[in-house]
Amino acid sequence: MKALFIGGTGNISLSVSRLALYQGWDLYLLNRGIRETKVDGAHHIRADVYNNKNLADSLRNHLWDVVVDWIAFTEEDIERDLELFRGKTKQFIFISSASAYQKPLSHPIVRESTPLFNPYWQYSRDKIACEMRLMKAYREEGFPVTIVRPSLTYSTVIPVALGGWQEYTVVDRMKRGKKIIVHGDGTSLWTITHAEDFAKGFFGLMSHPQAIGQDFHITSDELFTWNQIYQMLADAVGVPPNIVHIPSEFICTFDPEQTGNLLGDKAHSVIFDNTKIKTLVPGFQATIPFHQGIRGTLAWLDKDPKRKWIRPETDMMMDKIIRAYEMLRAL
Repeated sequence: MKALFIGGTGNISLSVSRLALYQGWDLYLLNRGIRETKVDGAHHIRADVYNNKNLADSLRNHLWDVVVDWIAFTEEDIERDLELFRGKTKQFIFISSASAYQKPLSHPIVRESTPLFNPYWQYSRDKIACEMRLMKAYREEGFPVTIVRPSLTYSTVIPVALGGWQEYTVVDRMKRGKKIIVHGDGTSLWTITHAEDFAKGFFGLMSHPQAIGQDFHITSDELFTWNQIYQMLADAVGVPPNIVHIPSEFICTFDPEQTGNLLGDKAHSVIFDNTKIKTLVPGFQATIPFHQGIRGTLAWLDKDPKRKWIRPETDMMMDKIIRAYEMLRAL
């Protein structure tokens, strides 16, 4: 079986790349080649998918069983993919986002039938538009699309709401005993999924004939409050967390860039029903608990100080928000 991954070396996709190779797939990775990660056994096509006039020529002589675009974010990206892969692949998998689901939710259980609607986050609205365009291509011309929606999936990133992801800022604050912000009262529910667990479900969809024209989310079944998530991170770091609870709306007033991240995503309790992925991929089960998986992430970060990106702007903004909120509370 022959697959093309556009991207393929990122936080989520690297685990899928490694699993596909382990399972004997003939895997091609198309990317700019700027990441330090090398994927042994894969064929590498070095190109910038956003700006490469010769891209079509590079792919012209290939036919694919599966194409996955890990880095498509806009309808323009999708139009490019449609032009490149019409008649060239048996399956095209689009990586959407679980943040595309209805915000706020009208029902706490999220299924693939949950409406797609997010008035808070342009990123999510763009993903929805991509999904709509691809499903139109499926209905009108039989373009063989499968849509996958990850939700806060981690391997090389810190999966918390503020000061994390590609940043090490929240961990640095913990180590220095500084206050960290947990949005709301910390009791809303969330799910965090390790990339290796995600890969097991995702790989089961690759070249699956019943996945064509379908959408799936793939998550762990673990449920935690945000208080528990930050506590487990602090336990892995080896320090007690100095938590300040601040309403999401207050945070977004001071830092509007967090509106999508919080009001459009993490401020709401989310419980994913994974029946659909388990139906097509029997035996799929997330087996890496967060309290263990995050220790692996921190160990990976410890291997290279350059990976520990502490963003001064985030650090200062968190101090500013905390001071303003504590002054308000003191009135």
